[in-house]
Amino acid sequence: MNNRSHTHGRARRASAALLALLFTLANTSAVAPQGRRDAAQQRPSNAQWQRPRLVLFIAVDQFRYDYVERFGDLFAPNGLRRMMREGASWANANYDHVPTETAPGHATMLTGAWPSETGVVGNEWYERNARGDGGRRVLNTLDESARVLGGGDAEQGASPRRLLAATLGDELRIASAGRSKVVGVSVKDRGAMLPAGRNATAAYWLSAQNGAMVSSSYYFNELPAWVVRFNSARPSDRYFGARWERLLAEAEYARRAGADDAPWEKGTAGGTRNVFPHTLTGGAERPSRAFYSELPYTPFANDILVDFAKEVITNESLGADADTDVLSVSFSANDYIGHRYGPYSHEAMDGVLRVDRQIGALLDFVDARVGLRNTVVAFTADHGVAPIPEHSASLNLPGVRVKQEEIRTKIKEGLAQRLAPNDAAGRADDYLLEYTPKNGNVYLNLEALRRDRVSRADAERAACEGALRVEGMARCFTRTQLERGAVSPADAIARRVLHGFHMLRSGDAVVVPQSFVLVVTYTADHYSPYSYDTHVPLMIMGGGLTPGRYAQPATPADIAPTLAALLRAETPSNAVGRVLIEAIK
Repeated sequence: MNNRSHTHGRARRASAALLALLFTLANTSAVAPQGRRDAAQQRPSNAQWQRPRLVLFIAVDQFRYDYVERFGDLFAPNGLRRMMREGASWANANYDHVPTETAPGHATMLTGAWPSETGVVGNEWYERNARGDGGRRVLNTLDESARVLGGGDAEQGASPRRLLAATLGDELRIASAGRSKVVGVSVKDRGAMLPAGRNATAAYWLSAQNGAMVSSSYYFNELPAWVVRFNSARPSDRYFGARWERLLAEAEYARRAGADDAPWEKGTAGGTRNVFPHTLTGGAERPSRAFYSELPYTPFANDILVDFAKEVITNESLGADADTDVLSVSFSANDYIGHRYGPYSHEAMDGVLRVDRQIGALLDFVDARVGLRNTVVAFTADHGVAPIPEHSASLNLPGVRVKQEEIRTKIKEGLAQRLAPNDAAGRADDYLLEYTPKNGNVYLNLEALRRDRVSRADAERAACEGALRVEGMARCFTRTQLERGAVSPADAIARRVLHGFHMLRSGDAVVVPQSFVLVVTYTADHYSPYSYDTHVPLMIMGGGLTPGRYAQPATPADIAPTLAALLRAETPSNAVGRVLIEAIK
């Protein structure tokens, strides 16, 4: 009896436990989908979601990432500090291509593609003729079929025709049947045109000949009336004789950037000292071409861009309707300043502090006119900059300058010694067609190689062997190697060279200098695969993003795919970057 009672009791308890377990499972399975439904209800549906009315893309030419860390506590609350506070920022964003120059960087930003896709393999490159025995150097925006509108008589025609990939703006204009407006603004033509794209509404830049904001007949036959009115006020002339003073006390600059009279800095035009204050005249007695050419070496050029960008927003009614518009503003003065004075100068520091405030003024205007709640803002730079070699050497770093002609000579010697060691007639002298130092490209004379029945691959190797005999050269990659993809993805330098190689526009070998070595005559420069040139800030502020500082690796090529995801737009045609999903809500 007792045994049966205990048995039944155990059975009842087991049945109760089983029922409780089944009840729990049933409720869990019922609650989980409800939780997913609640989460889904928090996301806007297609009917509720509204696309941002404006994409404001901001680039600062030659803005190293470490400027954020070195000077960020001095930023104004409404500029980059606002973007870091209210937006998402990536502390480990690097360009993954070389050369790190203005044109390739600006071409990458809103295409999401490397030079291997955009075709913009440098600020300039060598364009071979059909036979391969001649050609010419071409600038990235050179277009002899176009006219500069509003500029001086000697200005070369320019357009974005050499860009081979679509931008985010191009995709928006395609999708909206042209209703979306896309405008690029910069001091430099490439800074204005390349982020905007081939199908942009317009691009404007500052003429170094007459100080006016100019454009190209590629976009229209004459400047819009509002641009003519803007230029009629002669916006550049009001800065003639202006004194560029430090924004803050000198002691703050000395603490963060060292002495103002560093011997490796270069003075301004017209015999002015390389210390503050700087009086802007260009050595002229009145506004003239000498003055207009000097203006970009001061923050005043960026002030003109802010004023003009406000006019663009107002007169083009950007952000005024449901079709998303794009305004790209590239602040160029920081690059001119950095080239002249270097990244560890009072001038570079002051340029950073001032462009932060200029960005703040632009954000305030957009907030008042369009509303930042209706705007997605992205910020980055096209490249960093190397320390001045003499400065590096003073710190026991391997800073040195190498003459371009020495590299050319060694390449020629390498070609002759390997390919024609007994050539008394010197026929091998014409094997080298051109060497473009900033992107390190070596172009061989293909017709001469055919004439002497020399293997192109052998000539590539010989050119590399010659180049590497120059002290300060680190590595050399051949066309054959790059075309076959015979580089390790784990080798960051090789990978960046591969991403910068375009089969139709690049040379037959690519020479990479050692870190801290410059092969140009600028006081300071940029083009290398090293962190001082590749590491840049990347910030995006707008709806759909979780604000914060992200440590995941990123590149400026990720901006276009991420913006496309936020806009629910088509990713640009050749994009290779990723969507920065870690920040997307």
